[in-house]
Amino acid sequence: QVQLVESGGGLVQPGGSLRLSCTASELALNYYSTTWFRQAPGKEREGVSSISIRGDKTYYADSVKGRFTISRDSTKETVYLQLDNLKPEDTAVYYCATADRYFASTWSRPDQYNYWGPGTQVTVTS
Repeated sequence: QVQLVESGGGLVQPGGSLRLSCTASELALNYYSTTWFRQAPGKEREGVSSISIRGDKTYYADSVKGRFTISRDSTKETVYLQLDNLKPEDTAVYYCATADRYFASTWSRPDQYNYWGPGTQVTVTS
């Protein structure tokens, strides 16, 4: 059974940083474009950032551009999301997701993804 697993979440003060990791079992993550989403209480799931299979194309939500950086390490079959200059409004559960059929033009739409991790909590508070 395919499983994605996120790690690296935590409690951080405004302006702080975290690095989230996404790994997979029963799925060769190196062969999938991968996307990070987040969901805050009472809000819809939001696409945060996406990275192509080769890592040469990346996409970001306007709300995180210049603060978050997505990357991947093929030797570790891991996708990372570096979160810098965190703000209280970044507080959410962060999920990684992949799709058997990925369309870059709609990368931020949750409905195209069929593999999801359970999420990792990021809390930004003073």
